[in-house]
Amino acid sequence: MKSYLKFAFVIVLALTFVNCGDKKPKEDFGISSEENSTTEATSEENTLNSLVKEGKTIFEGKGTCTACHKPDAKIIGPSLADISKIYKEQNASIVAFLKEEGKPIVDPSQYEVMKANFAITKSMSDEELKALETYILSF
Repeated sequence: MKSYLKFAFVIVLALTFVNCGDKKPKEDFGISSEENSTTEATSEENTLNSLVKEGKTIFEGKGTCTACHKPDAKIIGPSLADISKIYKEQNASIVAFLKEEGKPIVDPSQYEVMKANFAITKSMSDEELKALETYILSF
């Protein structure tokens, strides 16, 4: 009987040590915080990709932007790469500019040419303008 109690004690002790190992706490119905962070990052990336895709559609279609702007070459207006670089450096809002609430900062000499397009951009929803901005800033 004594040996049986010793054996049971050793088993209980072993199980206690095994269960006290370094386990990461689970959250959100069994998804660890690392998995949850990855899921959130993927969700944000999908949202960003969706905005870029929508912005590209607007840029090439409804916005008629391709008539004056190309991704990496100046035509009538500056390239998207130049616009993106300057707006990022100055932490400025393309949406504000397209609503005629912001100053021209990339190529002010072309502002008069751009003014004709404000009728188009002002008719766009805030969501469309944000998508257009996201697309331009992706360069």
